[in-house]
Amino acid sequence: MDLRHWVEQAVSSIQDWSGSFGSFEGHPALAVDDADFGKAFGELVTRLGDNYPYGHPRYAGQMLKPPHPAAVVGYLAAMQINPNNHALDGGPATSAMEKEVVAALATMFGFGEHLGHLTTSGTIANLEALFVARELHPGKGVAYSAEAHYTHPRMLRVLGVEGYEVPVDGQGRMDLDALESLLRTGKVGTVVLTTGTTGLGAIDPIDEALALRSRYGVRIHVDAAYGGFFTLLAGAELAAAPWQAIASCDSVVVDPHKHGLQPYGCGAVLFGDPAVGRFYLHDSPYTYFTSDELHLGEISLECSRAGAAAAALWLTFRLLPPTPDGLGRPLAAGIRAARGWADLIESSPALTLYQRPSLDIVTYFPSGSSLSDIDPVSDRIMHDGMTGDDPVYLSTLRVTAAAMTARHPSITPDADTTRILRSVLMKPEQEAYIPHLHARVESLTRP
Repeated sequence: MDLRHWVEQAVSSIQDWSGSFGSFEGHPALAVDDADFGKAFGELVTRLGDNYPYGHPRYAGQMLKPPHPAAVVGYLAAMQINPNNHALDGGPATSAMEKEVVAALATMFGFGEHLGHLTTSGTIANLEALFVARELHPGKGVAYSAEAHYTHPRMLRVLGVEGYEVPVDGQGRMDLDALESLLRTGKVGTVVLTTGTTGLGAIDPIDEALALRSRYGVRIHVDAAYGGFFTLLAGAELAAAPWQAIASCDSVVVDPHKHGLQPYGCGAVLFGDPAVGRFYLHDSPYTYFTSDELHLGEISLECSRAGAAAAALWLTFRLLPPTPDGLGRPLAAGIRAARGWADLIESSPALTLYQRPSLDIVTYFPSGSSLSDIDPVSDRIMHDGMTGDDPVYLSTLRVTAAAMTARHPSITPDADTTRILRSVLMKPEQEAYIPHLHARVESLTRP
């Protein structure tokens, strides 16, 4: 795909459309001299160089990568019009696109009848799910695992809802025995389960938790912000049961700006019961007048939202749909990359695998006998790796002594925590790059 060609097409097509309404003179208050623009643009490009190479396979740090070229073109085309998907008169075309892509996401998760929309982030999507949880179970708290994203306790404070942290098992998944002990107290109305924790990529046992929902009358919300698209590989690269169980849950969140190849920000929230739309009811005397159809702002806590985000996702789904043969292919490459690197680490004298990867996140550490040995070397490797002619970009993860010794009992727990190395392999190109990454990290273990 020739990005430059299609960017030019995006600009010229929208200019042609705009010109069909007749020409007009631009206001001098907005005029900018080309020379002045060139100087400012040069400064911008220079300053943008102060970034890490997120699109290169040597970047194996955080959950960052550029959007697909189709998303870039789709966003740019719509951005020139700048539609607002809050109300149909602000973005009729992109609102229709949003409804289509949300329906595709619902199909991916196995939801039939549903209510949902895009958001600006997974944080806002989770906030909406927790808001609905509060309205459905007033006075009840929300349970989430110790490995859940930090957004949950933070958003619960915003909502004034009590949060309950549930311990995890030896693989970083919610401990269902501990959850059931908590549910017996009657304090919890909603349980948050995660498919793809941001630290380890762990997958909570959603299928097993459904029995607890029936027993204790709680709701189940799935935070699939990171891992949601991996449901496309259920029964192939991944065990089917946890992913297929999402279809029976009450709500789910996913971030297309992660594995959906979109620019920031593009999250999504879906509810299995459309009746929850009643909690969004509000009155706006100047907004919802152009159509009797549902306006997306009527089912959203957010007001103005970029219609360009819907256009970008719509165009991407036209080319790489959320199916096993579409988006499933780059996801499968990421899993193969993670498993392949894990195999190399397991046979390495210089590195030790923290635990086998569940998705595309690999956790490992420089071989050592104690937590105090491992911590400084992990930090040095991360920083030294970013220098020189052959840089590699990693991240660290802080783990507790209990978590480490549960997996590696021979390591002396002489500190409360230690830093280990963590690599997110979101780019399919990394599958072929793993031997180089491994060799480079191994070389960094030697000061």
